[in-house]
Amino acid sequence: MLRVVVESAKALPKKTLGSPDPIVSVTFKDVKKKTKTVKSEVNPVWNEVLEFDLKGIPLDSSSYIDVVVKDYETLGKDKYVTKFGPKDATIDLVIAYDPPPNATPQGGGDTMVDSGKHFCESISFRSPGQKECLSMNLLCFCLFSFCQIRVRVIEGRQLLGNNVKPVVKVNVSGETHRTRIRRGNNPFFDEVFFYNVHMLPSELFDKSINIRVYDSYSLRADALMGEFMVSHCVIRKWLLLSDPEDHSSGAKGYLKVSVFIVGAGDEPPVRQPLLTPSDDIESNLLLPAGLALRWATLSLKVFRAEDVPQMDDAFLQSMKGIFGESPGKKNLVDPFLEASFAGQKLCTSVMEKNTNPEWNQVLSLQVKVRLHLTDLCYHYRAGRDRMTRNDAIGTTHLNLAKIASSGGEIEGTGAASARSEVGFLPAFGPCYINLYGSPREFTGLPDPYADLNYGKGEGVAYRGRVLVQLSTQLEGKADKAVDDISSDHILVTQKYQRRRKYCLCAVFHNASMIHDPGEPIQFEVSIGNYGNKLDNTCKPFASTTQYSCAVFDGNHYYYLPWAATKPVVVVNSFWEDISHRLDTINIILFITRHLISNLDLLKNTISAKASDREQVEVWVKLLTQLEEDLESYPLPELVGQPHLTSLDLQLKKLRDSAMATIRGAAGQMREDTKQIRDCVADIEGWVEKLTQLAEEPQNSMPDVFIWMLRGEKRVAYSRVPAHQVLFSRHSEQACGQFCGNTQTIFMQYPMDKNKGLKVPVQIRVNMWLGLSSEEMKFNSFSEGTFSVFAELYENQAELFGKWGTTGLVGRYNYSDVTGKMKLKQQYFLPPRGWEWEEEWFVDPQKSLLNEADAGHTEFMEEVFENETRYPGGDWKPASEHYTDVNGEKNQSLEEFALPEGWSWEDRWGADLNRAVDEQGWEYGVTIPTDDKPRSWAPVEKMYHVHRRKRMVRPRKRAEPPAGGAAEVRDPEGWEFSSLIGWNFHRKERSSDRFRRRRWSRKMAPEDRLGAAAIFKLEGALGVNTEEKESSDSTKAFGANTPTVSCSFDNVFVYHLRVYVYQARELASMDKDSFSDPFAHVSFLHLSKTTEKLKSTLNPTWDQTLIFNDLEIYGDPQSLARDPPKVVLEFYDYDQVGNNELLGRTVFPPLVELSSNGDRTPKLLWYPIMQKGHRAGEALLAAELILKDKVRERNLPLVPPMRSLNLYMVPQGIRPVVQLTAVEILVWGLRNMKPYELAAVSSPSLVVECGGQRVESAVIRNMKKSPNFPSSVLFIQVYLPKDEMYTPPIVLKVIDHRPFGRKPVVGQCTISSLERFRCDPHVITAEGSMANKSEWAGPAKDRPDRPESLGHMSAALDKMATPASHFVCMEKETEDWWSKFYASMGDRERCGVYLQKGYDTLEAYDNELEDLPEFNGLTDFCDTFKLERGKKQSKDDDPDVVGEFKGSFRVYPLSDDPGVMAPPRQFRELPDSGPQECLVRVYIIRAIDLQPKDNNGRCDPYIKITLGRNRIDDSDHYVPNNTNPVFGKMFEMSCYLPQEKDLKISVYDYDLLTRDEKVGETVIDLENRFLSRFNSYCGLPQTYCISGVNQWRDQMKPSQILDNVARLKGLSKPRTEDNGNTLTFMGRDYTLAEFEANKEVHHHLGPARERMCLHVLRTQGLVPEHVETRTLYSSFQPSLSQGRLQMWVDVFPKSLGVPGPPFDITPRKAKKNILRVIVWNTTDVTLDEKSITGEHMSDIYVKGWMPGMEEEKQKTDVHYRSLDGDGNFNWRFIFNFDYLPAEQLCLVSKKEHFWNLDKSEFRIPPKLIVQIWDNDKFSLDDYLGVVELDLRSLIPPAKTPEKCSMEMMERGPDKSKSQQAQSLLAQKSVRGWWPCTIDKDGKKELGGKVEMTLEIVGDEDADEKPAGKGRDEPNMNPRLEPPNRPDTSFFWFTSPCKAMKFIVWRRFRCLFIMLILLVIVGLFLGILLYSLPNYISMKIVNPMG
Repeated sequence: MLRVVVESAKALPKKTLGSPDPIVSVTFKDVKKKTKTVKSEVNPVWNEVLEFDLKGIPLDSSSYIDVVVKDYETLGKDKYVTKFGPKDATIDLVIAYDPPPNATPQGGGDTMVDSGKHFCESISFRSPGQKECLSMNLLCFCLFSFCQIRVRVIEGRQLLGNNVKPVVKVNVSGETHRTRIRRGNNPFFDEVFFYNVHMLPSELFDKSINIRVYDSYSLRADALMGEFMVSHCVIRKWLLLSDPEDHSSGAKGYLKVSVFIVGAGDEPPVRQPLLTPSDDIESNLLLPAGLALRWATLSLKVFRAEDVPQMDDAFLQSMKGIFGESPGKKNLVDPFLEASFAGQKLCTSVMEKNTNPEWNQVLSLQVKVRLHLTDLCYHYRAGRDRMTRNDAIGTTHLNLAKIASSGGEIEGTGAASARSEVGFLPAFGPCYINLYGSPREFTGLPDPYADLNYGKGEGVAYRGRVLVQLSTQLEGKADKAVDDISSDHILVTQKYQRRRKYCLCAVFHNASMIHDPGEPIQFEVSIGNYGNKLDNTCKPFASTTQYSCAVFDGNHYYYLPWAATKPVVVVNSFWEDISHRLDTINIILFITRHLISNLDLLKNTISAKASDREQVEVWVKLLTQLEEDLESYPLPELVGQPHLTSLDLQLKKLRDSAMATIRGAAGQMREDTKQIRDCVADIEGWVEKLTQLAEEPQNSMPDVFIWMLRGEKRVAYSRVPAHQVLFSRHSEQACGQFCGNTQTIFMQYPMDKNKGLKVPVQIRVNMWLGLSSEEMKFNSFSEGTFSVFAELYENQAELFGKWGTTGLVGRYNYSDVTGKMKLKQQYFLPPRGWEWEEEWFVDPQKSLLNEADAGHTEFMEEVFENETRYPGGDWKPASEHYTDVNGEKNQSLEEFALPEGWSWEDRWGADLNRAVDEQGWEYGVTIPTDDKPRSWAPVEKMYHVHRRKRMVRPRKRAEPPAGGAAEVRDPEGWEFSSLIGWNFHRKERSSDRFRRRRWSRKMAPEDRLGAAAIFKLEGALGVNTEEKESSDSTKAFGANTPTVSCSFDNVFVYHLRVYVYQARELASMDKDSFSDPFAHVSFLHLSKTTEKLKSTLNPTWDQTLIFNDLEIYGDPQSLARDPPKVVLEFYDYDQVGNNELLGRTVFPPLVELSSNGDRTPKLLWYPIMQKGHRAGEALLAAELILKDKVRERNLPLVPPMRSLNLYMVPQGIRPVVQLTAVEILVWGLRNMKPYELAAVSSPSLVVECGGQRVESAVIRNMKKSPNFPSSVLFIQVYLPKDEMYTPPIVLKVIDHRPFGRKPVVGQCTISSLERFRCDPHVITAEGSMANKSEWAGPAKDRPDRPESLGHMSAALDKMATPASHFVCMEKETEDWWSKFYASMGDRERCGVYLQKGYDTLEAYDNELEDLPEFNGLTDFCDTFKLERGKKQSKDDDPDVVGEFKGSFRVYPLSDDPGVMAPPRQFRELPDSGPQECLVRVYIIRAIDLQPKDNNGRCDPYIKITLGRNRIDDSDHYVPNNTNPVFGKMFEMSCYLPQEKDLKISVYDYDLLTRDEKVGETVIDLENRFLSRFNSYCGLPQTYCISGVNQWRDQMKPSQILDNVARLKGLSKPRTEDNGNTLTFMGRDYTLAEFEANKEVHHHLGPARERMCLHVLRTQGLVPEHVETRTLYSSFQPSLSQGRLQMWVDVFPKSLGVPGPPFDITPRKAKKNILRVIVWNTTDVTLDEKSITGEHMSDIYVKGWMPGMEEEKQKTDVHYRSLDGDGNFNWRFIFNFDYLPAEQLCLVSKKEHFWNLDKSEFRIPPKLIVQIWDNDKFSLDDYLGVVELDLRSLIPPAKTPEKCSMEMMERGPDKSKSQQAQSLLAQKSVRGWWPCTIDKDGKKELGGKVEMTLEIVGDEDADEKPAGKGRDEPNMNPRLEPPNRPDTSFFWFTSPCKAMKFIVWRRFRCLFIMLILLVIVGLFLGILLYSLPNYISMKIVNPMG
């Protein structure tokens, strides 16, 4: 299926007036589909899906789509929007490709097409001047693999940094997603990212997933915390994060992730619950992969090239001369070599005008690679043109996996040592590498096969060879990328260029299966450029066969009539002797062929269900022969061999070791095998291994090419590896498989786009290739007599009634067969070593005669009678009264002579079956210059001047054709023709104007005998030296070489019988969903056709085709070893138009050479292939019997005839049949699509099997009741006993329409009947087929309804009624989710549920229908898809147009009519009428939904559709969640079977746009309702009448058990002892054995019902369950969009009201309060210095719970802590919602302010406490952190002295008091915890904090209130203000305290000293001031 989703277009151009109305049309293989029109929009959005069905044929290189965007016009033709638009207009497409089943890979090389390919593309429009539509080749897209990469980031640990806010970014192929920002060094993420990628698988495997962790706080370049590159799948692994620039810098943290890829049809891994915090990192750690990479230098030495073909035109050469290049050289090619590897390209220098350049340069490629080098290739290209772009001469790939080995190929014992011996780095040569590509002939026209020169497809011609050598050096680096090679190294390579002469001979035995005669055919054989007739660089050889005209084989094909003279070609060539390599290949292939043959025999034996003894015999024979082959045929020794390289020695070791390993494994298999079937896979592995060992990378011997030429045009080719035809002197096994043996080759067209749909020709050729020194060995292989002739043709023309050389236009008197090369007898010279044996003689060429009746048994002679007139006159005979259809002169009626061996069937008569009048005339008007009418009319008009009448006369061959052209009757050997060309006949006619005859002269060798003498034929026979242009003609048409033929004297007559029994699974080619198949059977030059069968895809011909007197030349023993193949081509017969090919199959006949042969051919299934893909199977056999020349007694009896000339397959070969009964349950039809626009309203079903046919009753009204009125049909038919031969059952649905129309509206083919076979005398539940629906009949027929569930047991009265509060408490603790988690194995979430003995259910990881124990719920009836044939083109897939519900029972009957028939299998069927049912749909949760929003999430909700009922639960969508928990039950009613399909869809809610579908799943409720497995309502483990496990079915267990007993034909179960004992199926059960060691709780019901339920659970019925269904989308139909856990209950309403439904409402989170009291801190890092130099910190504590960062709280500041102590007495209060079952906190908040909905997050309950240093004028300083997990809380230290960093380490060696405990269980704890800080990558103690942690429930919060900090209510406990020292204050707000405690305390001595100094200074100042006055007073003493 090919789906094209047309999404949108952008930037469409506007019209002159207004905007366009764009509409898109997509065309694929002539099928056009359109979207709707978008009105007036330049950026339209369509979002439409256009589907194109494929007919089982995958896309190939010719597949493309045309995309056209037009402006819709209501009137007139739509206009192209791109006509006036810009070039940047784009359209967005999504293309999904689902390959057909069994599709083989497409593309070149190792690229493969996987199933389910999807890709997206944004494509620009092309310029309308080039093409007004967009063509997209689909091959490059179909190679793209669409898959989904899922990355789950779980959590991080030990991330470096302080106070970090980590975020994880994941990059995949350029697309980046990031997680939410978290806080702390151990963040918890649990987020899943989805990446949809489409690329080549090789590209995808080279991609890596880049995971980086950033610190969102930092804006600097060093924000990257760590990185890891993931390149493979990992599940819950820890990644070691490292520095991407330096892996040796140590770990940067750890990140736990899961990474996996989900492809089309893959199931994602089951999502496991999170592990505990004690998860071990070291044992689950991945290291960075970059450490394993090493630098390597690949040195490619390029020495020389040879045989490079011409690439430039002579005109361009002259133009280059004008631009300064030398025009003297004639080699029109400028080669250079380009090598590419791992994205690097290097080129050699350009060697101008040189066909054999010598570069002698080394190209050094420096790459960083892993140690295991695989699937890496080199590309070599050559060719340069200065005037135009460079042209590729050829491309080859050197696969490093073939020239290097890691040693991993060796397995088994001793493998470790063997790996070291056979492992080696890449090495190659010196050796030549051959280039292949398009044909060597150069033309100035574009090369249609130019892509072959780029390696795109198989090369069809040899293009030259290059001598190279490759070596590898680890580490180190080359100085130059391109450098010259030293002369010493050049001399070393000389010994590798020594040449030996090889001789090649090919004998063509047959050429058949030619579809049209056309021009004469010639075959050319070449090896390298030797033998190419148009190549003048080598000597000419007899490399071509003689021209021959194809002859009709009497049935369908044409063949070349070589008869007993077979053409032979001989080519000599010169190559290196690499026999040691090719011998090794052939020996390994010889062993492999034996192994494959025995393996096929073993598979056939197993598939035929042979006895164990026969299987063991075949298996032992296989192992014995394998061991003998490996021991008897060792590989050649390399000592003394020429051209040895280091790679030869390494490969020898590798091959010897691998073959020894296989031999040892074969011996081990003998001892260990228990089941032979299990050995097949291992043996197939040996075949694959041997095939790999047979690949030789250093094969310098070019392949042999065989070309078929029509005239001078190359038409078809075949490529034969040289080693297959090479002779070896080492041993017989070392010779090629086809050396000297005749092989059948189907030639093919170059670059065949139809993939072999049409075979151009089938040839049988015998080839031998060997050294000239071994040429005498050829004599032992040759058959027949070889003859060598020289030939020329004498040409004459008729002029004026005389034959002569005058009038030869474009021809010479004597020429070659083409007439274009002038030859003369006197210039012919025999080759050296040969001499003339005879003179020239006339030798007519029989194979070139082109008779119209050749090969026909019936023939119609025709001639046209012509008359003319003047306008309005009478008709008179024309000047040329009798002509052919082209108006050329022909014989009159009387001149036509009856050829010998023919008889006339009637007289001449006018052909009236044409557009003519009643007399057979047609009329026309002559037109100059040839005066012949160009058109004809059947009605005569006045202006008509010419009329003609076709006269015909049939004749019939009296005897069958002899198999060759008739002998030439002209005595002089002339051949005649009306025109110069190829069409010659033997007898002269009046219209002939040209004639010729062949002259031959035989040659013989001078000194050699035997067939090997032909190898001395070298060179031409001579040329005409008188003509200047002869050399040019020789170049154009090849040299005149001798012709070699092989004549067989003895012809052997064979008798062939081909038994065509039946075919199956053919393609439907007609619109009625069927085909009209027949087959053309071809064998050599004969073919026959089977009868044509009508309207079937599984035809049974039962026909024997007999080929009598088949003449085959050659040794019968050689023919028996490799017989010609029988080819069957199957066609669909069409009355109008050509027959369409359905496929082709090829198989060998059984050859019987002796008359007493007792071997009987066995019918086997052979695949029918079409375009390289399987298109059905055919049951065939054939035997080729050598007839006795005297008697024909050895022929088997003639088979019985069914009609005239129609033989049946005889007894002994045809399958053995027996009378068989086929019972058909025809239940109904479902979902029938309309046919020819009309609904299917009144269908019936036709069942065909083995030639018998039965039709059901007609459904009168499909809408009211789609079931058939009568449900069982019966057929008695003879079917083969062997299941391998059983014909299929064909179902046809016929719609009965007005006017008697009965079209086939659907069909289905059931290939295998094995699963429907049964023993009719064994009664099974499937035979009865009754089920719960039988209870839903009329009320009087139903059993008593069950009593009310509230009164189901009298035992309830005896039980103590529990107290109401106890019931309420149980409802809170034990709910349905406890049951679910207990069933999932999550004991932590289920609480004490299991301890009380309650039920669990089955949790299935897939759909209920996929469980093998329930048989797909198809035990009552299967669902068969009905298909309808192609709609529009032959490449379309059949449409699925409906479903058939039914089943079959096949069992043998006795041929004796007196034996009583066995009982019917389908009985007691339920009522087929509609049933009204109640459906309960329980949706639990979704897993890994595909994101639909831009944020990588979706807003899912449920939408359910059941018939016309729809439920839309969009009001309860779950925002921002890809793993939503729904927990909902939906209840609805429906009528079955009309409303059988329950569709459950998950949609993504969008507020402004249309909701987008995530995915959907569909459940067939009818199958569940009708199944005997009780799938409508699962059985619980116990019968409960109350509680969470209350019984919900409408019937009691005892009633269900009675029904099961009746279905199985057993007696009802019998109970005793008040129901504690029960007898059923002959066994006694007791209640004690079922309920031993189980808790008996008060919810249990009566003992009898419990007993019946326990017995029911032993009957294989569906238990109570939860199924996991995968969601799919129509855009990605094979890719999972997520999964849904759910189950469905179905109850018929006629049985009453069922029990109460389960309450699966999700658990509600409990509100809790975490109270944290921060008492004190100590040992806090003193981070600052005061102005007085003291170390201090202003300490405060901050705390929060992860996920609630906006509620973070902090204490007040303890200022001026001088000793690291802090006192706070501060309370934090955190409200959180806790899920006890999941042990996670439920956080609901908006991610961004613009979000409309809150997102729910589940986060582990943790507390993060940090210590900070307060700064007023700068950022606060971070001092330390402690992170406490409340689920496993580390016990605190009682004193600060015991508090250390070591107490935070977890480990099993901790004492019980030191083990982590849950605070949620402990409720309260107090103590000291250490806070750490990261410094230089190491953890250091940053302080200690004393806290009290207390968990308070929401209900207890009101009873014990508490406020934040020290606010009111300050209680529980009351927090007093901290008793901080007086030194704790803030200086800015307390200046006095600052003076007292800061200034005075520290500087008081200084202050006192200053005061004293001031006082002393004042005293001294006063003293000095007053001392002069005092002294003067003393001196003067005025007083006295």
